[in-house]
Amino acid sequence: MQLDTQRPVWNYSLLTADDLAQYHQGIHCRLYQKMGSHSLQVNGSWGCYFCVWAPNATRVSVIGNFNDWNNDAHVLFPRWEKSGIWEGFIPGVRLGEVYKYHIKGHHQQEFDKGDPFAFFWEKRPQTASITWDLFYEWNDADWIKSRAQHNSLNAPWSVYEVHLASWRRPEGGDENAYLTYDELSQTLVPYVQQMGFTHVEFMPVMEYPFDGSWGYQCTGYFAPTSRFGDPQGLMRLIDAFHAANIGVILDWVPSHFPHDAHGLYLFDGANTYEYADRRKGFHPDWNSYVFNYQRGEVRSFLISSAHFWFDLFHVDAIRVDAVSSMLKLNYSRKAGEWEPNEKGGDGNLEAIEFLKELNRSIYKRFPDVQTIAEEATDWPGVSRPVDQDGLGFGMKWMMGWMHDTLRYFKLDPLFRKHHQDRFTFSMMYFYDENFMLPFSHDEVVHGKSPMIYKMPGDEWQKFANLRLLYTYMFTHPGAKLLFMGAEFGQTSEWDYRSQLPWQLLQFSVHSGLSKMIRDLNKLLTSHSALYEKQFDPSGFEWIDLDHRSESVVVFRRKGRAASRELLIILNMTPVVYRNWSITVSGKEFVTEIFNSDASEYGGTGTVSNPIVRGECISESDQRYLLTIDIPALAGLVLV
Repeated sequence: MQLDTQRPVWNYSLLTADDLAQYHQGIHCRLYQKMGSHSLQVNGSWGCYFCVWAPNATRVSVIGNFNDWNNDAHVLFPRWEKSGIWEGFIPGVRLGEVYKYHIKGHHQQEFDKGDPFAFFWEKRPQTASITWDLFYEWNDADWIKSRAQHNSLNAPWSVYEVHLASWRRPEGGDENAYLTYDELSQTLVPYVQQMGFTHVEFMPVMEYPFDGSWGYQCTGYFAPTSRFGDPQGLMRLIDAFHAANIGVILDWVPSHFPHDAHGLYLFDGANTYEYADRRKGFHPDWNSYVFNYQRGEVRSFLISSAHFWFDLFHVDAIRVDAVSSMLKLNYSRKAGEWEPNEKGGDGNLEAIEFLKELNRSIYKRFPDVQTIAEEATDWPGVSRPVDQDGLGFGMKWMMGWMHDTLRYFKLDPLFRKHHQDRFTFSMMYFYDENFMLPFSHDEVVHGKSPMIYKMPGDEWQKFANLRLLYTYMFTHPGAKLLFMGAEFGQTSEWDYRSQLPWQLLQFSVHSGLSKMIRDLNKLLTSHSALYEKQFDPSGFEWIDLDHRSESVVVFRRKGRAASRELLIILNMTPVVYRNWSITVSGKEFVTEIFNSDASEYGGTGTVSNPIVRGECISESDQRYLLTIDIPALAGLVLV
């Protein structure tokens, strides 16, 4: 479309005085309704209203195909309140037009920038924004009505983490070929449902320029990536997951952003979105830039982004990336590379307040969702309410458990008896936070090896160990997260340029592992003892830690109904123990309901307990002696 480049921009605004006040204070959570581009009708004419924050600019214009990218054709108006906002209505601009902002800075530098609030972007390597609306008729009213039950902290959480680009490629496709959102609705949704996961987590789907960043270097905080289709395609995918009773979690990255020329960096020629002081504003690990949480406009931008995905895309949770790097001024910095805060400490005080306001505002507006922190330090109260001096997250990734557990399982079973404390340590601090147990994408890249090759021994022992590890994970208190490919024992590190090696499922050890994950998910969701009190100390009890030499541990999981308690026995050695005795109190456990050594899982299938032999040894305090056979490198669950 060609517009008359002499047609003036109309001085029109969607912003109220209250909008401006909240924006500058850092508490506006719905800026996506006002800023960016919006198709609307003004004085009987249809067109697009444009609104952008560029406080250091001396002039801002909208450029695109519709005006032959003419910098002088459509110049926006500055708000006279010295707000740094430029806006205007251009009659005749339709949906689907590519555009950028041409910005002239104080020192006459000129920049062509994408719209920070754009709903849609060109597919990379193109970098323009696209005028778009987000109209969609949702079909998930039943899910939303029951979401509080699915998302409760005393509900089962089993999360399948997915990188949409590399989960599966079109047949014969290379790294530049992608399944569309609609094709994923037809393939990924039934797979996750068949596997029994309660939630799916997408690695970042907000628009990003570089495939190798896996989405963690984001430029479009209000736009799904166009790699897989248009924004409504993602809405249909989320709708399909909800129809399958599966919650959707999005990775969200408010910690840093890349230096791409069309993005937020030096947006108007100055450090607008990032700290000017490189000791705070540059991230050495990722060669990226840190948001300036001191600026109210930046806080409002980020808070609005989070609300946007809950509001317009109906997501059920966000996993907030790299929270540790936000909290600590000295994160990945040596002495002399950072400056203490005004109180002399190493905390980023404005980032702390931002995170509190973020969580406070989300739970106020969306009380049935969750926010989940990837936070790897011992920072206190990450998942405690703000009014109890916490950061206000619903859950926190339990990185310590992940590291300790993997170090333990990497050991030759002969030496595990010397390291039982590493295995049991998690329960010493588990109730400090609401923890999610993650085996994520970070553990299967950069030379860390896939999960199966972290396990010691020959092929039989590797798979037995991995089945045992997953049994421990699913019976340990807390939410669970497993990265794609780990559910069937991927034998290569994850490669974002390829797809999962689905051909492995033709082999019984891999298909057996996959079946075991399905059954563990079923076990988790059908036995309330595994989730009703997962963040309550009364939901867990050690029964036997006195057999270090044999590396056998026993614990009990409890829900609200005493009759549904479970007994878990884990044997960390490749030795079969016959006629093993366990003393329990309160009730007798008589039925084996899960055995990770079952032949259908690729195990030996030679040691099981069709009947658990039990003997009451004290009626007064209801103590029972159980006698069972324990398979090698295996976990059992009794009810």
